[in-house]
Amino acid sequence: MRSAVVREWSARLVAVVAVVSIGHLAVAAGRRAPAVALPMADGTVKRLADLRGSVVLVDFWASWCGPCKESFPALDGLYRELHARGLEVVAINVDERRRDAEAFLAGRSPAMTVLFDPKGAAPRLFNVRAMPSSALIDRAGNIRFTHEGYSSQTLESYRRQIATLLAEPSPLPIG
Repeated sequence: MRSAVVREWSARLVAVVAVVSIGHLAVAAGRRAPAVALPMADGTVKRLADLRGSVVLVDFWASWCGPCKESFPALDGLYRELHARGLEVVAINVDERRRDAEAFLAGRSPAMTVLFDPKGAAPRLFNVRAMPSSALIDRAGNIRFTHEGYSSQTLESYRRQIATLLAEPSPLPIG
């Protein structure tokens, strides 16, 4: 009896792991970045697909996220430094209440693109499991690197990975 129960629970665990793994593989490095279209502060909708041809760092942040207070200005600085070379940074806020995001942004003037996703659709598409989380997307629109959390080493990791992606040739136009 006990071995039958163990086998049944083992089979359930394998099934759960397979489902979780399949969901994670949907946005794993090497896969096409999900289609995302979200509003900016002025209501203009920005699509990630419109940035194809650039290296894109997509960062998910929230006002309640402690490490985001450090990563947000660091990523804006990275954008200011490398934008002329082809880097776009898209900071996607996931606060349910817009006023929380606006309070976080008060006194800041980010140059990077800030989008708002109060329903959390984009984090689900990117399989976000921690805050902040980010994905580096190559010029062809493929996720090449992902990060969860933020520490002093993360910025240097971003720099190395961005340099790699910026050094790659742009994809040839189709047609």
